[in-house]
Amino acid sequence: MKKVLIQLLIKKPMSEVERMEERQLTDQSKKFIDDLRLYLFSGGKNDQEINEIAEELEDHLVDAELNGKSIQHIVGSSPQEYMTSISNEMANDYKAWAKYVPLIVMGAISFPVLGDVMEGTLSYSILQIIGTILYSIIFMVGVFTTFRYVAKRQLSRVVEFFLLLIPTFISMFFFIGLITADTFYQTPTIEFGMFGSVIIGIILILFVILFSIWAKTAILPVVLIAFHLPTFVLAFTSFSEEVQLITGIIITYLLIGTYLFFEFRRLKRKK
Repeated sequence: MKKVLIQLLIKKPMSEVERMEERQLTDQSKKFIDDLRLYLFSGGKNDQEINEIAEELEDHLVDAELNGKSIQHIVGSSPQEYMTSISNEMANDYKAWAKYVPLIVMGAISFPVLGDVMEGTLSYSILQIIGTILYSIIFMVGVFTTFRYVAKRQLSRVVEFFLLLIPTFISMFFFIGLITADTFYQTPTIEFGMFGSVIIGIILILFVILFSIWAKTAILPVVLIAFHLPTFVLAFTSFSEEVQLITGIIITYLLIGTYLFFEFRRLKRKK
């Protein structure tokens, strides 16, 4: 998951990737460079400066490995301190980094909204609209904070995975609380009507397509299809609601798991 996020958000020049492959850096050195990239990016640093620092670090690591020296010879005994010192020397570029905020918020909103469009016209309370935006921001901040934590500490993949579940569960509980609050506290409702719902649906679909082209990955449309298509198809069957729900969940996770399996295999072959 972390590798995919690095590729989505930090555009590494192809020549740099090919150069790293050609020089055959050790897995430890490659992982440290990726972790440093993500740590700096999640700290609001400029993409171009991150690429320059990563290239310079790569050169030093290649020279060190050719001379039989370990990564510690370059970064010291504490990778955490090395990352912190590099980060402190760089200026924050929140203006450029902030462009990802609406992308992530739009991506999160597209999941429930497109599902609702498939069921009929859109109708949301003010509490739902504000809460969904807050939910997206909380999830984004939680994920970036967790990535910054795990990147700095050079943890194993298994530990990284379980730590990433924390912001997921926190945002999930927030969303459940939002639904519960919406049933107790009545706020004005906005009715979008059939025309407005279709327009919003088209805008979100265009966003998903353009985002996928920009990021050069199909993960967002695949996850959207995996979440909504099984439910839509199963609604035309004679299965009971319980069977539809269980079957839909199984198909959803099978589709997502299959995509991630082949995606990681592709990245591994490329690497």
